[in-house]
Amino acid sequence: MNVVCEGGVDLDKEMLLSNDYEQNIQYIRDYLGIDKSFDLIELDLHYAGRKMSLYLVDGLAKDDILHYLMRFLAELDEEALEENAFEKLMKRYIPYVEVDAEKDLKKGADSVLAGSSLLIVEGLKEAIIIDARTYPVRGPQEPDLERVVRGARDGYVETIVFNTALTRRKIRDRSLRMVYTSIGRRSKTDVCLCYIEDIADSDKVEELKQHLESIDTDGIPMAEKAVEEYLSGKMWNPYPTIRYTERPDTAAEHLYEGHIIVIIDGSPSVMITPASFWQHLQHAEEYRQKPFVGVYLRLVRFLAVFASIFLIPLYYLLSTQTGLLPDELSFVGPRDSGTIPLFLQFMIAEIGIDVLRMAAIHTPTTLATALGLVSAIIIGQIAVDVGLFSTEVVLYLAAAVMGTFATPSYELSLANRLSRIFLLIAVALFGVKGFVIGCTLFIIYLTQLKTFYLGYFWPFIPFEPKSFWNIFIRQPKPYNHTRPAYLNPKDPDK
Repeated sequence: MNVVCEGGVDLDKEMLLSNDYEQNIQYIRDYLGIDKSFDLIELDLHYAGRKMSLYLVDGLAKDDILHYLMRFLAELDEEALEENAFEKLMKRYIPYVEVDAEKDLKKGADSVLAGSSLLIVEGLKEAIIIDARTYPVRGPQEPDLERVVRGARDGYVETIVFNTALTRRKIRDRSLRMVYTSIGRRSKTDVCLCYIEDIADSDKVEELKQHLESIDTDGIPMAEKAVEEYLSGKMWNPYPTIRYTERPDTAAEHLYEGHIIVIIDGSPSVMITPASFWQHLQHAEEYRQKPFVGVYLRLVRFLAVFASIFLIPLYYLLSTQTGLLPDELSFVGPRDSGTIPLFLQFMIAEIGIDVLRMAAIHTPTTLATALGLVSAIIIGQIAVDVGLFSTEVVLYLAAAVMGTFATPSYELSLANRLSRIFLLIAVALFGVKGFVIGCTLFIIYLTQLKTFYLGYFWPFIPFEPKSFWNIFIRQPKPYNHTRPAYLNPKDPDK
């Protein structure tokens, strides 16, 4: 719906500056709603014999910078702006690093909403944008989800300019590109496309640009998660096709491989594209230790992740069909099955774990430990004592949950939990056939997924021996000379 101001001008269309100074400032007032919002400030100024209007958002402008510029302009006499006024203001009388010109009043007003300051001068057909903005920002603390024993402790924050600076600090390559765009008709959210031009595939960069530019929505208050829903393609796919990280070193490592990073203002997580299933299982800790230790950590993590998917369905299958077990493994299975069926025990426990996770998120940090003790000792132990659960159910579910928490990607852990429930239901309905068919469908589903037109299960399917080996075995840095082939990098050698 188009909005029309009092003068009959469509506020949603391009509006070039006119010779009528009053008409220009009236448009800005109507577009921004100066009289309707207390934090939008309009300063009526008069310097060098000319009327001027300065527009800014209270709290997003650097007061000391603007105060200095206003004091500098106040010292000008009328003769200073008689000839070439615009060039003199831009190059001499507004001594600031980030100054730009804009002929479109609508774009100038949008820059004010983004935090910049807009100066309209009587007699000039171009407005002056002074990028003297400052955003509330917290310190670059270590991310909670990606902690390491040794390594950098800095992490991304909610301010896009701060995040691009952290990335530049890690990569001092002349070909590192930061491409700016905005998403949202109303929110005008800042988005940065980051890649190394000499490495990243140009076709993939252009495809991602087109995807971002095609997003048509009012706003993306959920930042990266909202953008992911537009980029992922399959809306109801639980598995993440985009990897997130809050660590600048992790983002830099992926940029060197040929990945493309999407940085969104308002989010401390950056998006890594494309990202296969196996890349969600990598963690910075593996590269912060000796190669042999890193190999061990990676293999243990793989074992934990696979256990989080297959352990519960496999245990249920062997418990309900004891004839499948040899005599040496006859101890597998519940000795006391409890008062309710084994399947319901697992389903109740799965739901209980999710409730506990939600409760932990909404519980203050000081009380989180107490919540864990109450859940583990009181609820779990009493449930076993009264016969609601068997001890084996608690044991194997705890092992599966540990594997879930050991998954580096939080999004992948949630998807794996759903896959575990799916396999459990398949085994409960069809037994051995359900387990085999369920596992087959699970693998087929992952192999047919795409992450930006690339195979999600690469390098397992399509199979590439060298890349497959590098995925499972953390290679020493001096021996890892090639970039992932499926990214089609311009420079394949590191």
